[in-house]
Amino acid sequence: MVVLVKPSPLLGSKAMDGNHHKVDANVLLLGAENVGKSALTVRFLTRRFIGEYGDIESIYSHIDKTDGREISLNIWDSLYPQSCETTESISDKQLQWADGVILVYSICDRSSFEVVRQQVQLIRQTRKLSASAPIIIVGNKRDLLHQRAVSSEEGRLFALAADCGFFEISAAETYHGVLLVFHEILDLIKESRALKKGMAGIKGIVRSVSAVFGKKWE
Repeated sequence: MVVLVKPSPLLGSKAMDGNHHKVDANVLLLGAENVGKSALTVRFLTRRFIGEYGDIESIYSHIDKTDGREISLNIWDSLYPQSCETTESISDKQLQWADGVILVYSICDRSSFEVVRQQVQLIRQTRKLSASAPIIIVGNKRDLLHQRAVSSEEGRLFALAADCGFFEISAAETYHGVLLVFHEILDLIKESRALKKGMAGIKGIVRSVSAVFGKKWE
């Protein structure tokens, strides 16, 4: 079973900026260690589940196709050293690079949920991530329900309050849930870009009208 909550729609638009061009999308994975970030990424890329990974920060590239359009997806699988403060766990470079963010916690580890809470707050405060860039929160390890420390309802309500998407999945148990997460972030990135393009068009019209009438309309 996959639990899903969608963030507020961006003016209801799902149009893409041109239908025949390749699109690059950068997705940043955040969260504490041992929550399954690398397992989630590799599951999406290869359909295989691998449970153990070393302390390696990687950027993966993947070509996907949605709606007949080629997407070049870059996934930054970040590290969260145990010794660091939450404020040091996300760099400005990462946020400026990202078109969208996936924050992962383990439903069996409450401290990892608190890390995600703090990281969402940090992202909102620093404003280095584009205001329209989507954020999805993922509760992983749903297959370990007997060890649950964070309820599905708590995760869902936090995501709603923070205007983030929400999934609860098991990267170990099923590929389908992982696929839904990445396809959702891609859809939200496309929405974000369509919104930006629409706003840029509106500003261009305002500038043109202002030039004609000799006034500055804001």
